[in-house]
Amino acid sequence: MQMQGLIPIRPRFPQLFTRQWVKSFNLRAFSSSSDYSDQSRGGLPRFFSEVLPSSKGGVVRVQGDEFWHMSKVLRLSTNDRVELFNGKGGLVEGSIDRIDRTGCDFVAGEDPKLVLPQTAKWHVFAAFGTLKGGRADWLVEKCTELGAHSVTPLLTERSPAISENRVDRLQRVVFAATKQCQRLHEMTLNPPTKVDKLLPLIDQSKLSFLAAAEAAPVVSILSTSRKESSGLIIVGPEGDFTEREAAMMIEAGATAVGLGPLRLRVETATMALLATLMLWSDAEELSKD
Repeated sequence: MQMQGLIPIRPRFPQLFTRQWVKSFNLRAFSSSSDYSDQSRGGLPRFFSEVLPSSKGGVVRVQGDEFWHMSKVLRLSTNDRVELFNGKGGLVEGSIDRIDRTGCDFVAGEDPKLVLPQTAKWHVFAAFGTLKGGRADWLVEKCTELGAHSVTPLLTERSPAISENRVDRLQRVVFAATKQCQRLHEMTLNPPTKVDKLLPLIDQSKLSFLAAAEAAPVVSILSTSRKESSGLIIVGPEGDFTEREAAMMIEAGATAVGLGPLRLRVETATMALLATLMLWSDAEELSKD
């Protein structure tokens, strides 16, 4: 039925949303070029296994936490279809063949495939050793979900240590987040490192971004940066880097970037910078297609 007297209202987008930006957004949102990019769309339940069947018809045993999640949480049963992955890009689809009290047998319905990792490889160095109340867990979890290639606890003059027990816990956080976000390549959690050990890596990296107060905005820096899809992300402790530490890293080749006028927590600054660079890398890859 046609309504009389109604004037259609057309939303007015700010200048930020240019036609080119909207076009690239639509392409990214509704197209997929690889198995890896399909992971955000969901699919079969996926479980971790260090060993995958070598070929179609091969059988592997699933036990422990993965079996418990499969049988008790999802209540899967014989003949239900699932996927297994090994955290190194290996993926195979199959079904549950047999279940007993200690585990289940998975039979491959196809030959396993190897999915290549993302092109973007951003390595996060963040001084989160003194964070409390689960904030370090949250930082590592979100780095995993956003696609960071690795995370390294950075030891500084104002964040000098991180307990061994905490590193073990963070590794479990990485594993859980890897499964949750359907990531096929597990993020690497490196041993803690000191600033002076980071300097050679900065020198060798094509791009290294150091979060710093009052530096030029990261967006303006990226608009003039050479096109890269990998590099280092460096975020200091709650009290920030000392002047000496910041000067050393900048002299080694790091670029100081600002993240806005407000004071950010370590985990907030890390997420802001990582998300920005992942989207920037993604846009660069899309522009090449």
